[in-house]
Amino acid sequence: MSISANYGPAASINQGINVIRAARNQGVTFFDTAEVYGPFTSEKLVGEALEPFRDKVVIATKFGFKIDGSIGLNSRPEHIKKVAEESLKRLQTDRIDLYYQHRVDPEVPIEDVAGAVKDLITEGKVLHFGLSEASARTIRRAHTVQPVAAIQSEYSLWTRDPEQNGVLETCEELGIGFVPWGPLGEGYLTGKIDAHTQLDPKTDLRAEFPRFSPESITANAPVVDLLKHFSEKKKATPAQIALAWLLAGKPWIVPIPGTRREDHLNENLGAIKIELTPADLREIESALSAVSVRGHRLSEKHMEQIDQS
Repeated sequence: MSISANYGPAASINQGINVIRAARNQGVTFFDTAEVYGPFTSEKLVGEALEPFRDKVVIATKFGFKIDGSIGLNSRPEHIKKVAEESLKRLQTDRIDLYYQHRVDPEVPIEDVAGAVKDLITEGKVLHFGLSEASARTIRRAHTVQPVAAIQSEYSLWTRDPEQNGVLETCEELGIGFVPWGPLGEGYLTGKIDAHTQLDPKTDLRAEFPRFSPESITANAPVVDLLKHFSEKKKATPAQIALAWLLAGKPWIVPIPGTRREDHLNENLGAIKIELTPADLREIESALSAVSVRGHRLSEKHMEQIDQS
């Protein structure tokens, strides 16, 4: 997502390809994109970068937005099947390993969405079905029609919603993988953002997120202070501690940090080597329990598209 748009101007194609291939060369096998990133340019980039290694990687992409200048939703079955064909072409592949509904469409019963993806699975064009930002109730309904392989929702040290709304519990019960997006708090948990950080409202979505107002950035500093404390203790970086915290959870939780820079890629991968003990996790939990995170995680218009049914 961050390579092609949304968090500032897009990186060059060559830079994107180099970062993706560097990840693959270091053992990364799971790559996540979406038709709306760019839009379309991210899928093209991922397709070109991974084409030489297609059979050795897993590619996830997403459907469900109206890509018409609005941020409206469209998960009608005929639309899903149409855009799946277009994604396959951009990705230069004959199958999508994991196909997510990007946001739950309140106008289309989830059973119809699951049925459309089931048809694509029967045809061999999709291998697995996923949902993004879906409620526990929606997940259960979809799962009865077509088994859900993965849920992708925002989850990190400062966004704990999946613990509280029953989604993680449902995933564990049904044997569904959970893929946290924004595992680094969209950059905040790296410790490199402060109240003086300038976010361009024309190119950076975060500029309109309440959690990224100068007041919230300052108010939420205790979260970063905690990460800095543990990074010194573990000879790591705050970003590595934030990722290690997710990796220390359930084995079926697989965070997807995004980056356009190879040095950040290497830093992220370093989190694999950081071990947080049960005592460390208790200390983090205790410290965080005294912190109240300020500001909604998304803008009001984006929060309206989060399934909370």
